[in-house]
Amino acid sequence: MEITRKILSLIQKQLFKGKVIILYGARRTGKTTLVKKLVEDNPDDSSYLNCELQENQDLLSNTNSILLKDFISKKKLIILDEAQHIPQIGLTLKVLVDTFPSVQIVATGSSSFELSNQISEPLTGRSRQFLLLPFSLQEIHQHSDLIKLKSELPNYLRFGLYPQVVMEEGEEKIEELIDISTNYLYKDILQFESVKKPEILQKLLKALAMQLGSESSLNELAQIAGTNVHTVSRYLDLLEKAFVIFRLPAFSKNLRKEINKSQKIYFYDLGIRNAIIRNFSALDLRMDLGGLWENFCVSERIKHNQNNRRFVNTYFWRTYDQQEIDYIEEIDGMFFCFEFKYNPKSKSKFPKIFSQTYTNSSFQVISPDNFYELSDLG
Repeated sequence: MEITRKILSLIQKQLFKGKVIILYGARRTGKTTLVKKLVEDNPDDSSYLNCELQENQDLLSNTNSILLKDFISKKKLIILDEAQHIPQIGLTLKVLVDTFPSVQIVATGSSSFELSNQISEPLTGRSRQFLLLPFSLQEIHQHSDLIKLKSELPNYLRFGLYPQVVMEEGEEKIEELIDISTNYLYKDILQFESVKKPEILQKLLKALAMQLGSESSLNELAQIAGTNVHTVSRYLDLLEKAFVIFRLPAFSKNLRKEINKSQKIYFYDLGIRNAIIRNFSALDLRMDLGGLWENFCVSERIKHNQNNRRFVNTYFWRTYDQQEIDYIEEIDGMFFCFEFKYNPKSKSKFPKIFSQTYTNSSFQVISPDNFYELSDLG
């Protein structure tokens, strides 16, 4: 089963418009497979370079336009895979796009901190950026109808949606997840950043995994991880930039009772989360089902927005008297509010104080009975 990535067509539409294409994403999400599709479309005019190889790092470590011209030769498409390994990659990309505007450069990076720190200033106005996450329901829907998708939801909550994990069967899913979480999850953080105590990073991840769906306190996380708030804050930033986790801030604009200085932290992939705590139990044996469903729905919505180039602000909302909304999208002055309930019979109402205060708002409850509305699959 070959699943076409949703952002492939979006990237193809941006080719040869004088912009560097930057493709971010965690390791093992399929970046190399995707860019090789671009090479297949231009087999005679393309060059693919794995920038983890030392010879390619040496080749691209200078900005001499004559040497770069010799390197490009007559190619129209240049792929720089794992480009964060190239010293001063931002400056190199700037020289390439300015000197050879008819050549399309595509650079991938499995971490945003090293690549984005180097390209943000040199490539101002010269790039288009995309994020490749694990499979989305919208992508899997290419080969599965809604009935099949619904029957697979328990597996997605247990094993996640990393491409290779989805393709595996049975116990091989667990083997693949353990391999990713053990050998790839921290690779860029340990390689590019000064993380002197990776055991603290692992304790922090386990603490986040156990607090799924709850508001996160830096002080509490620091106590659990055995470190200080400054270190926790820095490690959270690295984990987010390595596409392991993402954060939702609290929404607050008008109401005195609104909590405005809190955050929730989610995992991009539940298989990785479950691998961290070594728990792949069936759903009827779990105590964390509510958190799993909430994380799944929020991450699917994030994928939906990324894959469809929907640029929205995202939040959760809670008041001090415990009224809450799991997830809010703000776009063009409208507020789209979601509540996530794994049990379809669970009741949930749109908080009256929110609807009266923010009148341009809507409310939707998402359960396994109508999960398809989350990604507009119906």
